[in-house]
Order: sequence, then structure tokens, then C-alpha cells
Amino acid sequence: MSLREAAKKSGLSHAYIRDLELERNRSTNDKITPSPDTLKKLSAAYGYSYTELMIKAGHLPGGDTESQSNGNRLDMDLNHVYFIEIGRKDITYHTEGSNIVHSINSLLDFSTFLDELEENDFKKMDTDLYVNLNHIRKYDERKGLLFFHEDGTGPRVTISAIRQKKYHDLIARKVAANTEKSLEFSFGKSGNTPTFSAANKHI
Repeated sequence: MSLREAAKKSGLSHAYIRDLELERNRSTNDKITPSPDTLKKLSAAYGYSYTELMIKAGHLPGGDTESQSNGNRLDMDLNHVYFIEIGRKDITYHTEGSNIVHSINSLLDFSTFLDELEENDFKKMDTDLYVNLNHIRKYDERKGLLFFHEDGTGPRVTISAIRQKKYHDLIARKVAANTEKSLEFSFGKSGNTPTFSAANKHI
């Protein structure tokens, strides 16, 4: 991609992108550190991992995210993964202590990967978001939020309204099972559609 093409795709000037390549402002000779917003634009323009750019620019410590460009994504133990975000060229696994990025190497690998998710109780909750239902501990139906800690702290994800409607009862059943609570149901506003929610713990 030429500098002008990159500039057009990113909304940055081609002169600035050239300075980034040289790592210095050619006018002042000062070292350049692009902002997170600039890196987001470059990530979209080049189809390159935003997280990796943030690490390279020094905005994120390299220890928090492991970038694994090679190797089979299916070697990951999905039982320990809370949720997965799928980008244009990579997959980010979110676990309790870290985020792990893998490259998408082929369409066949990706297809196998999706099958593996289904087998491990992951459900698609948004365009690029897959959630491990076995780790959900709290469900805020009003805000469309899923939590992985029962007290609502720590990581959380927002699910789309369409997926929330589709999986509402399944999510409620999973939360009840994961937190060892009983499951209650009530009838919705229409009076004929039952909805489920987790009740207090058994004594």
C-alpha cells in the first residue's frame, strides 16, 4: 500500500505516516509516539492487530497480552476462556488474567475453530463476540450485560438485543447452574410467554 493509499484509508496525512515509519518527526527530529486513537486508525487501515500496535507503541505492557502469530488456535484450552473477540485477521481470547491473540491463518482453520466453539458451549452474542456460557455468573437483562463474577466486578460483555432475545432463557438457566441457584419463571407482559431468572441460593 502506498503512503497516499494508507493516508486515505486511515484519515491521517501521508507525511505523518512517513514520519511514523521513520519513528521521528522530520521537522524537529523528535521521536514520535502515536496516540491510541491514531493507532486505532492505522489498525483499521492496515488490517493489523490494534493490541499489538498498542504494545509496540508502549501504551500497553507486552506481558498483559501474549501475541501468538503462529501455532494452532485450537491448542487453546477453551474451558478457561471467558469470551472471544474475532477481528479481521486475529482472534483474541479473554481469560481471567490475560488476553491472548492468535492470527487467523486460513479459512479452514477458522471453520474448524467455530465448530470447536459450539462444542465448548460458546454462543455468538454480537457480530464478533462469542461468550463461554459456562463462565457467566450474573446477567443484567435491562442493560444487556453479562458478568463473569457474581458480584458484577471484573470483566463483562454487552450482548446485542437480537442475541439477548434469542438466548435470554438459556442465559438465565446457565447463570442459575453456574451459581447453584434455583430457576424461577414468570409470564411476560403479554401474559403468555414465560421468562426465566435465577433465584436465591438453595439453603
